[in-house]
Amino acid sequence: MADYIKGKFKRTIFESNNGYVIGLVRVKETNDSIMEDYINKTITFTGYFADLNLDDDYIFYGKLVEHPKYGIQYNVDKYERIKPEDKDGIVEFLASDLFPGVGEKLATRIVDTLGDNALDKILEDKNNLRMVPKIQEKKIDTIYSVLTKYEESHNIVVYLTELGFNMKDSLAIYNKYKNFTVSTIENNIYDIIDEVENISFKKVDEISKKLDFAYDDIRRIKACALYIMNNLSFETGDTYLEYSDIKSECINYLKFDILDDDFKNILDELRYEGKIVLEKDYYYLKQAYQDETYIVSKIKKLLDKETDSYEFFYSKLKQLEELYHVKYNKKQELAIEKALTNNILIINGGPGTGKTTIIKAIISMYQEVNHLTFDSLVEETKLLAPTGRASKRMSEATNMPASTIHRFLKWDRESNSFNVDEYNKDYSKLIIIDEVSMIDLNLFASLLRGLTDNIKLVLVGDFNQLPSVGAGNVLKDLIESSVIDTIELDTLYRQSEDSYINKLALEIKENDLSNYLETKDDYTFLECNSYSLNNNIKEIVKKIIEKGYDKKQVQIMAPMYIGPNGIDRLNKELQDVFNPKDTYKKEVSFGDIVFRENDKVLQLENMPDENVFNGDIGFIEYILYPSESDSKKTEVYVNYDGIIVKYLPQDLIKIKHAFIISIHKSQGSEFDIVVLPLTLNYRRMLYRKLIYTAITRAKKKLILIGEKEAFLYAVANNNERVRNTNLKDRLYNMYNN
Repeated sequence: MADYIKGKFKRTIFESNNGYVIGLVRVKETNDSIMEDYINKTITFTGYFADLNLDDDYIFYGKLVEHPKYGIQYNVDKYERIKPEDKDGIVEFLASDLFPGVGEKLATRIVDTLGDNALDKILEDKNNLRMVPKIQEKKIDTIYSVLTKYEESHNIVVYLTELGFNMKDSLAIYNKYKNFTVSTIENNIYDIIDEVENISFKKVDEISKKLDFAYDDIRRIKACALYIMNNLSFETGDTYLEYSDIKSECINYLKFDILDDDFKNILDELRYEGKIVLEKDYYYLKQAYQDETYIVSKIKKLLDKETDSYEFFYSKLKQLEELYHVKYNKKQELAIEKALTNNILIINGGPGTGKTTIIKAIISMYQEVNHLTFDSLVEETKLLAPTGRASKRMSEATNMPASTIHRFLKWDRESNSFNVDEYNKDYSKLIIIDEVSMIDLNLFASLLRGLTDNIKLVLVGDFNQLPSVGAGNVLKDLIESSVIDTIELDTLYRQSEDSYINKLALEIKENDLSNYLETKDDYTFLECNSYSLNNNIKEIVKKIIEKGYDKKQVQIMAPMYIGPNGIDRLNKELQDVFNPKDTYKKEVSFGDIVFRENDKVLQLENMPDENVFNGDIGFIEYILYPSESDSKKTEVYVNYDGIIVKYLPQDLIKIKHAFIISIHKSQGSEFDIVVLPLTLNYRRMLYRKLIYTAITRAKKKLILIGEKEAFLYAVANNNERVRNTNLKDRLYNMYNN
């Protein structure tokens, strides 16, 4: 039997709209030896609940955990309400606040009349209450109504969990449909996918078999078409899809053929229901279509709005040059000016072209021309980036606060929505966004919805880097539409006579390599074949360590996880070099992976409650074994730049080693030393934009190692898949039709 505690619910501390509860329970009984010390004590519990009645008894199934911030908690996976069975318990239940107007005297008369199974008799037939002396008709209706509702909510949640939904999903479904839950599920279980947040098609499709839905039921095919469209959009980055792709993927999933006319009718039904949009021959998910069209309308407002002008701008700019001991070139001067006069501007440039210098100048000039105090500047100006690492770099470079776009928009994890939106706008006047190439269509649209029309928007990025993980190709589309002023930075700074990193980035972008095999102060290419690659990487790492560098300063990255030269295998081998086994270092095994104190690790999912996000890199500070920990389980503590996060064994799936990481995971970061292995074993992942992104992560030293043929192949291969988007054409046609 699963571990449980039995106890009396005492108080709610917190309750969210979706049924997440933090409360107090007084423990009476348990089958878990760890919980025996808490019998007759009140502890905190957390979980998802349909309803909880004060002073009722419950069975909570779950486990005891220690939250780094909130201490000891009992995490509840599922629960059962314990009906009172003895006379005193039933009297107490009926006299509780749950039944308004029923006091202890009436409750006692009910139990004396109907006996210890009084509750069952009332549920069977409310007329049984008429046998109770001196009871009013109104009280009969109240008791029956409350008890029926109380029982139904619990039974419905049990029904959903028995079908196969977890407690969180069961509660979300119940909260949506209440007493209509069972009829909704049995009539068309696929409806809940669109109407209840985070319910997956695959889970519903699996459960539908228990409800005798036919394999070719049209409701199933319609739900599958939407699922396929979402999947294709995520996998390809396309904002619109073509009919043939949608149909073929549906057939692959459903495992039976569908006539063209029938499938087109199904897509037409989805259109009439407002779930997808057909424009020309392109099919859009409704949200993608709305995002694309909203971005265009917002940008048009900004472009049509009158621009500003400032007296003595260039004289003040000269004063700024003297203050910062810099000399801006013509393009930089133009970028600074247009950032303040235009309502929207794009600044595009590769590494070392002075983007950070310009951001600092824009902020200083904005403060100067508007006569702002520092506090007023912070209030009016917001510096944003798509990742925590990028926003931190932005803040360090400018000495100004910076945040992620999600934090700025006040992302609500529970509802997966932004609290800053078209109905609750932010009133900042200047927004500067860095690393715009990483921003997908939906995030950019969400940001624009949260801004007023009285805004100056400066978009800074490098569209030669990898596009966003989500759908769209926002920065590239905005630039290529030619309707927004774009300053292209091409002069390399931070470039000594014997440095090469930034020059190499430019050569890769232009597919015009020069002396890439020649060693420079900041660059080396070490040739070796794929068979000796791993050993050579380890030897390089040893030399780097001997020179006094540590795990924080050096980052190895590669294009692929699998294979003999893949990330997964190299991480195991590099652990022995960066952090060898030692009797003084504690370890914990997770599958075939061994986590060790001082290991470098990568966070794999967002944990906003801990202020740690997907892609953050940390180090295992220490490990506690069960005999040492309060939870009596192994606990792994990871330090993310001063933020300590605890992981129990079941949480270790959220991290992996980061001695070597993927190039995609490196975006938004910079490292003193980058080591990049290159082999034709990576062929299917070798293309120009990927390699360009990798080398532009290096600040002080870049080491390429492997086969020069692989490097040349990657640089020459500009045949990355072009994403299907319509943002560029919509913007262009806005002024050219």
